Amino acid sequence: MSAEHEALRATATEFVRREVAPHLQEWEDTGSIPRSLHPAAARQGLLGVSFPEEVGGQGGDILDSIVLQEAMFAEGASSGLMAGLFTGGIALPHLAANGSADLVDRFVRPTLAGEKIGSLGVTEPGGGSDVAGITTRAERSGDHFVVNGAKTFITSGVRADFVTTAVRTGGPGHAGVSLLVIEKDTPGFTVDRSLRKMGWHCSDTAELSFVDVQVPVTNLVGEENSGFVQIAEQFVVERLALAVHGYGVAGRALALAAAYAKERQTFGRPLADRQVIRHKLVDMHRRVETARVYTHHVAARHAAGESVIAEACLAKQTAVETAEQVCHEAVQVFGGAGYMHGTEVERHYRDARILGIGGGATEVLTDLAARLLGYAGEGR
Repeated sequence: MSAEHEALRATATEFVRREVAPHLQEWEDTGSIPRSLHPAAARQGLLGVSFPEEVGGQGGDILDSIVLQEAMFAEGASSGLMAGLFTGGIALPHLAANGSADLVDRFVRPTLAGEKIGSLGVTEPGGGSDVAGITTRAERSGDHFVVNGAKTFITSGVRADFVTTAVRTGGPGHAGVSLLVIEKDTPGFTVDRSLRKMGWHCSDTAELSFVDVQVPVTNLVGEENSGFVQIAEQFVVERLALAVHGYGVAGRALALAAAYAKERQTFGRPLADRQVIRHKLVDMHRRVETARVYTHHVAARHAAGESVIAEACLAKQTAVETAEQVCHEAVQVFGGAGYMHGTEVERHYRDARILGIGGGATEVLTDLAARLLGYAGEGR
């Protein structure tokens, strides 16, 4: 690990220790993280990691982002906390890469400075992972688009100041999708409700609706009808990030279970004296390391400019399975204590369940990988 990575890891670790860990259960119970956490993270140079300096970021690439995320998970940050604090990681890349200088100045820079919160609006009530099937419509009317439709399961949708929104500006299929930045206070744009979830409790999630919302044409990101390509270009990074969530929370759950097994006395002996527990911990370790090493391998290839669409799908699936299995076993090691609300392993257990759904459901990504790897028949 380079000196720069060591410094980034130390900064991220201290940030969680000081700013997050003492308050995380309170945020879990209230269902949101405070806006003040965003500028606090920005002051430490955390929000802009992997974003170019010319748009207000700290520079670096996906490997730097992975170092940051791993450090925060290892210190006890939850998957939901990371999703809520770093929603800019999915809301901003399209703007940073394809947005006008005006969009960068109005949305990218202030978000990376912690002054604004952005979200990404793709998923629709009837659409799920079918991005090419977007039905939210944006009709051109002079120097505005008039938007009608709905989005759901939108991370940070309650708190967001703007939503980078996938809309249909053309015909059916992927070729007719565009990206528009829609600001929160625009008439006709409403947060219909905050959605309560199994996990990710501190990450607010919303259902949004758009009724005759007038959005300036200048809020178009890139060329009209280029939205699907822009979204697809970010899929690899998003899936690798969720892979880090997977083995990150699994690694933390393993560390908690191992420490508990050494101190917990049963029948006069520490749990760790039981062969079945020791073997369980070794298996958990194996799964975490396998997911971590494979994700690093795929991320390095991506950073080098290789196409790793299928491999990113597999990295995410491997890490998701790791999270589900390891967090399950961690709760088992803790026994009744692991089932109690507010126990950290209980939080990771709940949070892990969304990872196989968000960013492309496991079944969808497996089928995509099958086609990319040449395992699908001609009829598909």
